[in-house]
Amino acid sequence: MAILVLESYLRANRERIVRSLLHWLQIPSISADPERSEDLWASARFCAEMLGAAGLEHVAVLESPIGPAVYADWLHAGPKAPTVLIYGHHDVQPVDPLDEWISLPFQPVIMDGECRARGAIDDKGQVLYQIEACRGLLSVLGKLPVNVKFLVEGEEEVGSPYLEDLLLRETDRLRCDVVVVSDTGMVSPDIPSVTVSMRGLVAFDVSLRTASVDLHSGVWGGAVPNAAAVASRVVAALHDRDGRVAVPGFYDDVRELTSLERALIAAQPFDESAFKTQAGGIRSLVGEVGFSPLERIGARPTAEVVGIHSGYGGPGIKTIVPASAGLKVAFRLVPDQQPDRIEALFRSWLTQQTPEVLECQVTRQGAVAPVSTPIDHPAVEAVVRAVERVWGSRPLFTREGGSGPEETLARILRAPLAFLGVGLPDDRIHAPNERMVMDQFFKGLLAAGELLIELGNLVGRAGERP
Repeated sequence: MAILVLESYLRANRERIVRSLLHWLQIPSISADPERSEDLWASARFCAEMLGAAGLEHVAVLESPIGPAVYADWLHAGPKAPTVLIYGHHDVQPVDPLDEWISLPFQPVIMDGECRARGAIDDKGQVLYQIEACRGLLSVLGKLPVNVKFLVEGEEEVGSPYLEDLLLRETDRLRCDVVVVSDTGMVSPDIPSVTVSMRGLVAFDVSLRTASVDLHSGVWGGAVPNAAAVASRVVAALHDRDGRVAVPGFYDDVRELTSLERALIAAQPFDESAFKTQAGGIRSLVGEVGFSPLERIGARPTAEVVGIHSGYGGPGIKTIVPASAGLKVAFRLVPDQQPDRIEALFRSWLTQQTPEVLECQVTRQGAVAPVSTPIDHPAVEAVVRAVERVWGSRPLFTREGGSGPEETLARILRAPLAFLGVGLPDDRIHAPNERMVMDQFFKGLLAAGELLIELGNLVGRAGERP
């Protein structure tokens, strides 16, 4: 059994750490709700207090239009040591539907080894074990093995719309050699894994109009275009029979999986029955022919209709030919697809699909590019060693199907990404009864400490920073 640097620290401080977690989770820092602005500031201030208490310096709350970010650093490891930026976020998702929560979302409870509250896993819990890892190393060793910077933003749950501005404004302060992200997950408690990529995203709100007003279906029906039918045809045409996105050129820039990458995905355990149950009791799986479910959700690009509306939706019936319709489409992207290119392709395709439409408005609703780190990168290898030491087995490599601002961080700071997340598939992220399995939390803390030590060793072994 490996001797872990922070084991004694964790034993001595466990209760205090849990109290800090519960206190932070009581703050309803919902970035999507303008009325929660004061709560976002309260959350940022509490995060700043914890960073200062941990021994980090130059703690600052950085203003941003929606929710403030928090910065702190410890830069005494010397100029030859790597500088590690630890990224996370303190804002959380809305709690609806409230009646599905077993316990109130901002009254955190620990039961059956789980902390249940909004933000427990996404992302306050995962940020906290990074803070405590630094506090522990400073307590046990009297120093950190690397130079450390923290950036904890307050707008991730609304797409980080101002993060790029903040990064450009604060580039000199945030300059680093590697970015550590703990906003991802693992296969299971017994099967550790390390994320090596995240898909990108570009989404659109589409409004279609076929006439100036709704028309009487008896007088006009059968002779005029129906906006609801047009929207339905667009949705139906978005994929071909093999489950591939039918927008011409969509796959032109896709970086195909290598045989090794497919083998690594195939090595992950997959229980189809359990997968269907976790997905809400679905009856069957769908998707792109020729790819496994795990490849489809993590390593292949997709297009999903996330909303469609038209006509009358009240009780009974209203005999009209709808004059307007709307649909919302979200594309998940993989390396080397770019949001701007996909937008141009989608707009061109949509025009071809809707010749009878008087007006078609397409509004982009956010975009992030995909990002990946090679599995043989020294920073990834450092994460692997840290996770293996704590969990007792070598982790698998996984690809995150969701999207975040990680590509922005890597591009502007010109630093590779190393992911250390401990979330589990059934942690109910963004859903009622979100949870953090406390055993995962404590292991995450231990692994975060081991990772900083591993990153500190890279200079001596490789002769240069990661």
